[in-house]
Amino acid sequence: MASTTGGPVRKRIVHHLGSPFTTITWPEISQEDQDDILELLCEYLGPIGKHRQRCIKTSKGKRAEKKRKRQEKDEDKTTFPMALAADLPVKPETASQVDVGFNSITRGFQNANNETSVDGVVVKRQRYSMVFVCRGNQSAAFNSHFPQMVAASSADVQPEHATRLIGFSKPCSSRLSSCLGLARVSAVAIKSDAAGSCALWDLVKKSVKPVQCEWLDEARSLQYRQTQIVSLETSVGSKKTKVVTA
Repeated sequence: MASTTGGPVRKRIVHHLGSPFTTITWPEISQEDQDDILELLCEYLGPIGKHRQRCIKTSKGKRAEKKRKRQEKDEDKTTFPMALAADLPVKPETASQVDVGFNSITRGFQNANNETSVDGVVVKRQRYSMVFVCRGNQSAAFNSHFPQMVAASSADVQPEHATRLIGFSKPCSSRLSSCLGLARVSAVAIKSDAAGSCALWDLVKKSVKPVQCEWLDEARSLQYRQTQIVSLETSVGSKKTKVVTA
């Protein structure tokens, strides 16, 4: 094989470390099941988005906010006229049982085993029952940690109650964004025993298997595993010729 400059292509062997443990994979879900799950998910999230659009004022930026405050000051208004709290629509019960976004869901997993005390009564945080990720809209670097977190959080749970991880292979971020009334949505997590989620949970539980993380069991076995060195052959670009000026 010749290079673009006409000379032979030079090759070399590149070495890097690999994991001695079994690689964790995403649960396999048929495209038909993904479409059905997405339909039920959008139907479940719809009331949250409608409430957000009616009651939450969309930010128009800092400049618009400063202009509004100046106008209020000029008109000697101490408060901005707003509807009374009693006139506002009631916030959907599901809003407090749904987490949206990379950071919120990651913190939810981190705090899943924490306990809080309310009036002397110890309350354990709710686990996630379902985690939905828009894999078709983002690089694997942004969601590769989800299988590990889901598997670790369900390690001491019966398989029928384990958290299900649903990765949508088709781009669906824009559809979830419109359902929730947000600019961008990459992941959605629903807590266990969330109100009105029975139909969605039944479909997900039937269509999606729990995440299998074999390396967690392999690590507990305390068996020595040799370092895995992966060797790959790659081509080397042609050397640049130095131009010597007199």
